Amino acid sequence: MKLFAIFGDPVEHSRSPLMHNSVFKNLNYPACYTRIHLKDGSKLRETFLSLKLSGANITVPHKEAAYEACDEVRGFAKTVGVVNTIINEGGKLIGYNTDADGFMYAIKEFGDIKKILVLGAGGTAKALASRFVQDNIEVTVLNRSASRLEYFKDIVSTCHTWDSFKAEKYDLVVNTTSAGLKDEELPAPLHIIEEALENTSYAADAIYGKVTPFLKLAQEKGITYKDGADMLLGQGVLGNELFTNNELKTEDIKTYMSKSFEL
Repeated sequence: MKLFAIFGDPVEHSRSPLMHNSVFKNLNYPACYTRIHLKDGSKLRETFLSLKLSGANITVPHKEAAYEACDEVRGFAKTVGVVNTIINEGGKLIGYNTDADGFMYAIKEFGDIKKILVLGAGGTAKALASRFVQDNIEVTVLNRSASRLEYFKDIVSTCHTWDSFKAEKYDLVVNTTSAGLKDEELPAPLHIIEEALENTSYAADAIYGKVTPFLKLAQEKGITYKDGADMLLGQGVLGNELFTNNELKTEDIKTYMSKSFEL
């Protein structure tokens, strides 16, 4: 029996155990998936190994710490320095990032997106902004502090702190911060969020399972929006393929993961 887990702080809200266990149970795959509340990201590697995990997902705020915990990083994760999925290959921790492709899956229904405002500058923002640029999307990143914007300056079109921000016209505004996850905070001061939303066609939040204050504001303004559930599903399918070493059919994984959202 293989054991998988999700690390995060907070982590009790995570639907990942439901999603992956639904696949394992219905497809008779010998594995189990649980949650691990980890406050100190520097303890991720030793915790992973002490629990003899076969793999794990990593959520906020430990995605950059997960990169450091790995012996080897592959694919898109290597480009962005952010890991959300770890596989144990014979005692070596191999890191991947499935967030970005999961999000691209989620926003397909918005159609042709050419210009995006990203709120936040953490691990999720790094992954998404870099992925958007790969698709020739013009990206602006907005964050409270200037120091965390250094990473983005050579990658995206424009970076702003709250003090320097002036909205342009966007196709999509995305919240990648944890604001609204366990509180009623907005990802930036109200006047900034209102200005951004008044200049966009769509809004999306990486947080799932609740209408965050950011999405409530979008709703009030009549903007088409979505939470992070489809992103979660998209990255979850990709992660499960890695967990099971592609032994299960993608469509079967997607079917049973989707059913877990009804629970």
